[in-house]
Amino acid sequence: MNGGVFTYGLVALLAIALLTAAFTDLRRRQIDNWLNAAIAMGAPLFWLASGQSFTEIGYHLAVATVAFLVFAGLFALKAMGGGDVKLLTALALWIEPLLFLHMLMVMAIAGGILTILFGAWHIARRQQGKVAIPYGIAIAGAGLWTLASQYLPAVKAATLSG
Repeated sequence: MNGGVFTYGLVALLAIALLTAAFTDLRRRQIDNWLNAAIAMGAPLFWLASGQSFTEIGYHLAVATVAFLVFAGLFALKAMGGGDVKLLTALALWIEPLLFLHMLMVMAIAGGILTILFGAWHIARRQQGKVAIPYGIAIAGAGLWTLASQYLPAVKAATLSG
C-alpha cells in the first residue's frame, strides 16, 4: 500500500468522520446518513490514492456486502441501529478484510464495556425502559484503533510485536 500525503489526508478525514459519528451518537443516539454516505463515497478515492488493485477493491466490496447483510439482519432483529449498520458497512470499504475482522473483535469488547457502563448508569439513575447504548462510540473507537495500528508507525510496531 502506498503511503502518500493524499492517502494520509484521506485517513485523517476518516478519523474526523469517526469522531463525529461517536459524538453525534452519544448526544443524539443517531449517526447521520450524510456522514455514512461521505465515508462510503470517500473509499474509492482512498483506493486510488493507496494504489489498490482491482482484486483488493473486490475484497472490500465483498466484505462490505457481507457486513451489510449480517448487520442488517441484526437491525431487523432490533439488536442494532440502522446508523451502526451503515457505518460498519462504510468502514468495510476502507479497512483491509483481515483488519476489519480484528476491528470487529475490538468493537465487540468495547461495546460490551460500553453496555455495562451505560447499563450501570441507567440503573444508578433509576430510569425506566430500555437502555439506549450509543454503539457508534464502540464502532468509531475500534475504527480509530484499526487506523492507528495501520498508519501510525509506533502503534503499528507495538501491535506487531505484542
